[in-house]
Amino acid sequence: MAEDEPPGASLKPLVFRVDETTPEVVQSVLLERGWSKFDQQERNMEDWNLYWRTSSFRMAEHVNVKPWQCLNHHPGTTRLTRKDLLAKHLRHMERLYGAPLYEFLPPTFVMPSDYSKFVAEYFKEKQALDAKLSYWICKPAELSRGRGIIIFSDIKNLIFADTCIIQKYICNPLLVGRYKCDLRVYVCVTGFKPLTIYIYQEGLVRFATEKFDLGNLQNSYAHLTNSSINRSGASYEKIKEVVGSGCKWTLSRFFSYLRSWDVDDLLLWQKINRVVILTVLAIAPSVPFAANCFELLGFDILIDDNLKPWLLEVNYSPGLSLDCSADVSVKRRLIHDTIELMHLHSLRNERKESCSAANGSPSVSLARKDRGRGRDLPHESFSQPGSRRAFSKDGTPGEKGVTACPENQHTCQPRAVLSRQEVRPPTREPPKAKPKARARHPALKTLIPRVSLIQARGREKGLSLCVQPDSSWVPGPQAGNFVLIFPFNEATFGASRNGLNVRRIIQELQKLTHKQCSQAAEEKTKRK
Repeated sequence: MAEDEPPGASLKPLVFRVDETTPEVVQSVLLERGWSKFDQQERNMEDWNLYWRTSSFRMAEHVNVKPWQCLNHHPGTTRLTRKDLLAKHLRHMERLYGAPLYEFLPPTFVMPSDYSKFVAEYFKEKQALDAKLSYWICKPAELSRGRGIIIFSDIKNLIFADTCIIQKYICNPLLVGRYKCDLRVYVCVTGFKPLTIYIYQEGLVRFATEKFDLGNLQNSYAHLTNSSINRSGASYEKIKEVVGSGCKWTLSRFFSYLRSWDVDDLLLWQKINRVVILTVLAIAPSVPFAANCFELLGFDILIDDNLKPWLLEVNYSPGLSLDCSADVSVKRRLIHDTIELMHLHSLRNERKESCSAANGSPSVSLARKDRGRGRDLPHESFSQPGSRRAFSKDGTPGEKGVTACPENQHTCQPRAVLSRQEVRPPTREPPKAKPKARARHPALKTLIPRVSLIQARGREKGLSLCVQPDSSWVPGPQAGNFVLIFPFNEATFGASRNGLNVRRIIQELQKLTHKQCSQAAEEKTKRK
């Protein structure tokens, strides 16, 4: 036992706490990594490191969280995940910064307060379209999994009792084998002060199980992509054109499908990134400060036949049940990488404390190895202390502070800008692409009681985590399959450190958008 280690320090694993709502896959992954499950009868009430549950935490629980503890929810994020509050915040941003910036949200009305506005818009559009029908969708503000949704073209069919939203129904979705689909994109916000957003480069694509048909708006299996609905459909197990059986693909398989039709999937992914940043930015200034917590969100994105992404909703505690092979391959790795991201974020928060520990404080040494009690993950996945500069001035990553699976290139990542052809609507269905198998993490034991997660992680890796305070230091750009998308350059990092300069951030985002579109146009010109 080293002199700087307290008695028993190498004997206790990290501890996770759960309740009856905690997903089974979360518990399974943490046990696989060598964590211990919290037992109230055997442990002190404060003797845990991670509390993961589906429901939110009270503000008092956030205030009383200890330095070695972490919660899986951030206060204030229901402003994104309640459909009515999301619409209100995005409309507020439209008024401040211009409607074109937020046109990824379909025209939305919050009921009952916007009823008169909706009626006026409904009849205005009906008159403009003459004999053509307009289509609308009504969603309860607080329900999930497709419950209570109705689609209508005649206002006589509109029925609602509680708070809900009415949106313009996207009637030209991108179809795969004539089936409607949407994307479940996972996003982790590790902090709001300063704002730090990561996007997951793998995800799910959810399909309706009957062919899209505007002539039958009552057919939920043709219009809704919720797997909780489609699993009960008669066509769920059938082999459907292009889609196959079931109702889910991995995001990597979907990108492979797009590439087979010469779609610029890189540009599409960049557009989705902007949707995520602008959406989170809408609530960021009003979210209260809270330490030692993070928020894993599920963004539902629909792509139309013009390859424009539309934000449908943002999900709080996105579903983590394992109902098919796509779920297993994506969600288990998602939880592993979320834990990795926690370590990365803790490194950022604790670099000063680690320095004080290295300079003689009685804290547990952070540079100590695990001594063979557990196995490391097969890749480095958090920032090396020497990586001080993560961004170049133009917003592109500079020296990467993270090396993530260099030997395992994930197909879900949009292709590099190589030779591309002009995007054309498909005239035939291509052969479906097979999803690639994903390797599971080996078991990992972390063995320090009552120290923060990054301290334990530092012991596993044998790294010296002491870094000198440096105003240019930012989080590493990648942790597992999570990639940092905000801040995306030095200017946005500075604009989010002391307060949040939203106008400056939007200016930088518009510059980046212009640059990306120019690059895409140049590539298109070269192909001609």
